[in-house]
Amino acid sequence: MTAVEFKEVSKVWGKDTALQPTDLNLEAGEFSVLLGPSGCGKTTTLRLIAGLETPSAGQIHIFGDDVTHRSPAARGVSMVFQNYALFPHLSVTENIAFGLKIRRTSSIDIEQRLSRVLNLLGLSALRERKPAELSGGQQQRVALARALVSDSKLCLMDEPLSNLDAKLRQSMREELRTLQQKLELSLVYVTHDQTEAMSMADRVVLLKDGKIEQVASPSIIYQQPASLFVAQFIGSTKMNVLPMNAGCLEGTDLEIAGPSGATALGIRPEDIAFDGDIEALVTHTEFTGADLLVHMQIGTHPITARADGKAVIKPHAKVKLGWQHASQHWFDNQGLRIS
Repeated sequence: MTAVEFKEVSKVWGKDTALQPTDLNLEAGEFSVLLGPSGCGKTTTLRLIAGLETPSAGQIHIFGDDVTHRSPAARGVSMVFQNYALFPHLSVTENIAFGLKIRRTSSIDIEQRLSRVLNLLGLSALRERKPAELSGGQQQRVALARALVSDSKLCLMDEPLSNLDAKLRQSMREELRTLQQKLELSLVYVTHDQTEAMSMADRVVLLKDGKIEQVASPSIIYQQPASLFVAQFIGSTKMNVLPMNAGCLEGTDLEIAGPSGATALGIRPEDIAFDGDIEALVTHTEFTGADLLVHMQIGTHPITARADGKAVIKPHAKVKLGWQHASQHWFDNQGLRIS
């Protein structure tokens, strides 16, 4: 079943287009991540789903119902904001139950739901604390509990981990993913952090300039990027891109066989081996612990390879590079994937 469907949805403010006409389907029970650089339209997309923004054109369906013109309260969604939006003068339980009380839910039902989410998120011992008495991770759990207690069919999250330190962010990613799978939540999550997206998502929606570049699983979006933008945005060390001209590396006589119409060849650093016949000159290296990033030039073209951290490769050394045919990614002059 489809949790969220966009039919030619767009959002325009005056002369500025935040979201170009977009078709999108996000499946129920999946962890869907809206990913992209700042200003790409991911938060606008989330706010359109929530009803916090009205589309300039198109239709929005949630679980098959047309909600294009419904208020946020009538959409059956819950939302976790980047700043958690906790009331400083209310206790943990009061913050979590606030929405239920506004909707005049019975006290018995509220207590039952509270007990369930407090136990689920390990907050039972913190019931009476105020937000100022909680750590960042605990505040994040309270915000999540407030979203879960409503029993909404769809949960939306806008960069909820961005205020946490790196170690806590990693542990919270694991907890959130486990929770989503356990509860079989339909979850739509916004982030600019590709590590969050790739480690948590069932499906990644990668946006650029208000347009969807690719929708796919993390493995597909990494192994078969639909465009040069996707290829270089995804990956802890971005994909090498070599310009091609008539079957040769531009400005050289190095021939690399590729499909007709290919103007760029992409090779990921981890797919490059130091046992080929393509000569390169090492410019500098970066030691990262387990890996050694080796920065080189083939002619005038920069290229980076990932070697074992124990490797000894000196600047100004000449090396011979190679890669498997299956590791090549070819793109046309529009930056779109050919093969």
